[in-house]
Amino acid sequence: MPQGLVLLVNLVRALVRLVVFLARHSISAAVAGGAGWLVYAVGWQLPLFLLGLVLLGLGCWAAYWRASFVRLIARPIRARVRHVLVYRRNWQPVMVMSGLAFYRNAREYLPAITRVRVTATTDQVLVKMLSGQAPGIWRDHAENLAHGFGAALCRVRTADKPGFVWLELVRRDALAMPLPALPVPTSADDVDLTALPVGKREDASPWLLRLLGTHVLIAGATGAGKGSILWGLVRALLPAMRAGLVQVWGLDPKRMELSFGRGIFNRYSDDGSGGMVQLLEAAVAEMHKRAARFGGVTRTFLATAADPFIVVMVDELAFLTAYCPDRDLRKRADAALATLTSQGRSVGICVVGALQDPRKDVINIRNLFPTRIALRLDEADQVDMVLGDGAYERGALADQISPIPEVGAGVAYVRLENSPDPIRVRAGFVSDDDIAAMGEYLTGEAA
Repeated sequence: MPQGLVLLVNLVRALVRLVVFLARHSISAAVAGGAGWLVYAVGWQLPLFLLGLVLLGLGCWAAYWRASFVRLIARPIRARVRHVLVYRRNWQPVMVMSGLAFYRNAREYLPAITRVRVTATTDQVLVKMLSGQAPGIWRDHAENLAHGFGAALCRVRTADKPGFVWLELVRRDALAMPLPALPVPTSADDVDLTALPVGKREDASPWLLRLLGTHVLIAGATGAGKGSILWGLVRALLPAMRAGLVQVWGLDPKRMELSFGRGIFNRYSDDGSGGMVQLLEAAVAEMHKRAARFGGVTRTFLATAADPFIVVMVDELAFLTAYCPDRDLRKRADAALATLTSQGRSVGICVVGALQDPRKDVINIRNLFPTRIALRLDEADQVDMVLGDGAYERGALADQISPIPEVGAGVAYVRLENSPDPIRVRAGFVSDDDIAAMGEYLTGEAA
C-alpha cells in the first residue's frame, strides 16, 4: 500500500476519533473552547474573575443547599470521573479475564458501558450486553467483576429493557456498623403508612417499609434482629398511635420481646391457652364489620379515629401455626391468620409476623404475605422459601450474614414492590431505654 494512502487512512481515523471524543464530551469541549476564546479575546484577567465567581457560587451552594448540590453537581462529576478512570480504563482487561468478551475472526467484541451512577457507597453501571448474553451469565461472574474493579461486592440487576444489565458495585459497606434507633416522627401527619422508616439501605438511603395494603413476614434465626424491625415499625407509628389513627395489637408467645413494652400496645396477649387466638379472632371480627360497612361504598381505606389502621404484630408466628400443643387452637389460629392475610388489607388491617423457620410445614400461608424480609438464615435454601424462587441467585445471601450481633444483627434482604431484585438493608436497634421512652411518649409524659 502506498505510503501516502496509509497516511490518509490514519488521518481519517484520527479525525473520526476526534469527532467521537468531542461528541462524547460536548459540554466539556464547549466550556474549554469558550474559555480559550475568551482568553484570546479579552485576556486572562476577566476569565479568571468569572472562574472565581463560579467557584464562590458553587461553594455557597454546597454550604447552604448541600443535598441538591450533591445530587446535581457532586455525584454526576464523581460518576464521570469513575466512569473514565475506573471503568473505561479497566473495562477491556476485566471483560477478557472474566470471560465476558468474545472473539471471532480475529476481532474482539466487548460489552459496552452505557451509563454510570454513584451513591454514597455504591456505583451503578448500566451495561449493554453482547448479543446472545443473558443476565445469568453476568451473575456467574459477579465475583470476578468485583475484584476486577476493586469493589467489595458486585450484584447484577436486571434492567428495564432487554439486552442491558445494571452492575451494582459496593465500594463501602454502609451497614457494617449497628444503627441507633431512628427518631420518632414529629407528628401524626409525618407518619406515612406506605413508607415507614425503619433503617438504612446498602446505598445509604433510608429503608422505608410499607404497611398499608400489605402484610409483612419477617424470617430470621435466633439473634438475627427480628425485634429490631418489629420495634422499629412501632417507633415509626408512635405519633399516629397517640392520635388514635393507628392501633398495634401485640402477640408474644415467647413473652420475651413484645412483653417488655406491653403497655405500648392497644391490645396485647401472651396467653398460650387461648388468649392469643381470641385476639386474632377479634381482629377477624373487626375485619368483617368493616367489610360490611365499606362494601360498595369505598375501595380505598383511610385511617380515622373511628376506624384506625390496625397492625396485628406476632413475634413468634410458628408457635401459633405449628408448635402449639393444642391442636384445636392451632386450627383456629391458622384459620384466623389465613382470613386476615387474604382479606384484611383492603379494610385497614395488616399482619406483621416474625418467625425463625420458614418451611412450609411451619407456616403454610407465607405466600399470603406480599412483603417478606430475610434476616440471617441457617441455610441457603431458606432464602428462596422467604423471598421467592431465584432470590439467592440474584444476590440475597442471607445465610452469609454474620452471626456476630455487632456485625450482622438487623441486616436483612428484602424485595421491593417495583423490582424482583433483593436489596440489602439494616434496621435500627431499638434499646430497652428506647422502648421505655416510647411508652412515656404515648402517655404524654415525654416531649
